[in-house]
Amino acid sequence: MNRAQQILVTDDDERIRQATFDILQHAGYEVRVARDGIELLRAYRERTPDLVLCDLFMPGKDGLEIIGELMKSSPQARIVAMSGGGCNGVLNVLQIARHLGAREILSKPFGSAQLLEVVRRALE
Repeated sequence: MNRAQQILVTDDDERIRQATFDILQHAGYEVRVARDGIELLRAYRERTPDLVLCDLFMPGKDGLEIIGELMKSSPQARIVAMSGGGCNGVLNVLQIARHLGAREILSKPFGSAQLLEVVRRALE
């Protein structure tokens, strides 16, 4: 039997973190959560997941910093960048995240089907 793919979800919004956890767990993934970038980096080092879902706007370390650090230390890391503030004039932080190494981007709010499709593509 194959092991479930492991996903680490990081978002400072409890509701989004819990909903994402529930959707992914129901789909058969092994899911861990982190409230912020510091927790994410600690959890990543403890047990490297198959995929990281990372909010871009969080207190402390923001998602762009985290993506940069993960790609430097683990260039093979698979990351999905998430943001509800994806466009700010000409500055599109989701595209910046992709440039830094995120495999996929996900604009909030998102539905279950959209989340699962982005996760599937990121894990390919």
